[in-house]
Amino acid sequence: MGRQRPGTPTLEEVAALAGVGRGTVSRVVNNAAGVRDSTRRAVQRAIAELGYVPNLAARSLAGHRADAVALVMTEPDWRLFGEPFFTEIVHAVGDALTDTPVQLLLTLVRTDTERQRFVEYARGGRVDGVLLMSVHAEDPLPDMLAEAGLPTVMLGRRSGEESVTYVDADNAGGARGAVAYLLDAGRSTIGAVSGPLDMYVAQCRLRGYREALESAGVAAEESLVVEGSDFTEESGHRATAELLTRHPELDAVFAASDTLAAGALSALRAAGRRVPQDVAVIGFDDFHPARPTDPPLTTVRQPLQEIGRTMVRLLQEEMEDSPVAWRHVILRTELVVRDSA
Repeated sequence: MGRQRPGTPTLEEVAALAGVGRGTVSRVVNNAAGVRDSTRRAVQRAIAELGYVPNLAARSLAGHRADAVALVMTEPDWRLFGEPFFTEIVHAVGDALTDTPVQLLLTLVRTDTERQRFVEYARGGRVDGVLLMSVHAEDPLPDMLAEAGLPTVMLGRRSGEESVTYVDADNAGGARGAVAYLLDAGRSTIGAVSGPLDMYVAQCRLRGYREALESAGVAAEESLVVEGSDFTEESGHRATAELLTRHPELDAVFAASDTLAAGALSALRAAGRRVPQDVAVIGFDDFHPARPTDPPLTTVRQPLQEIGRTMVRLLQEEMEDSPVAWRHVILRTELVVRDSA
């Protein structure tokens, strides 16, 4: 024990010290399954004693792998990285990669120059695949990555005819169920605070709102819809204040995200409206906000952990089996009733 060897320790030396074969050491280094816990511990002790460092560059060259994937957000404002939705997705993706040798890289791509630079970076072999968040309708980045032959999976989609692999929640169905719940509760003047309508997710949630009203025989007045500039709390506050100006008789708000709903609650409080006695509020997402809402928010839960895991699984399949046909996965939502409605 405590022996020193000249030069850099090798895989063979680790195997000899641990009393196992070279292949077993390789499986431990790569976090592969099929190794007994006692054997794994013996190999890890040998690695620590010898100071062995896996030659990741050689492994990557041999397998043409960088052992890295990029998680890219395409919003123009870097501060949106701090919004709870994006934080939850980063955590979900990170958790899904925990037991793999893959490094997660986070980046922001906002301009044409940054798009081109990122595509060149990715094509240079620095990442094995790309996960995209918050892609707007006219964003060419998914197509640029596809043309470059880079495995790519999107969170959400740009349109109903998306040709890149994506994972999404049933946004229209979730919104439809939320508004139907408000109607069943006797609410009659239901406003909608949408997200920016150049994003398909906002279009789908607004469509679900309108479909629920139509099914109940209620006219969907355009003056009851205010488009948020983004999905932030500030945007929700401004939009709800505008709704109150247009419709003082407002008795419910469907907000297209929980952060928009938090802004709606603050605007209603500032206007002296009680929630839910005067105005009921429903959001969409059901993540853990930076601070709890008062009252606790009724919302549409989308399975963010499952979304993150599914994105990673589809990307791994594309990286391993390329070329592969694009796939579309839509996951169910659930209405979670709390005190705001």
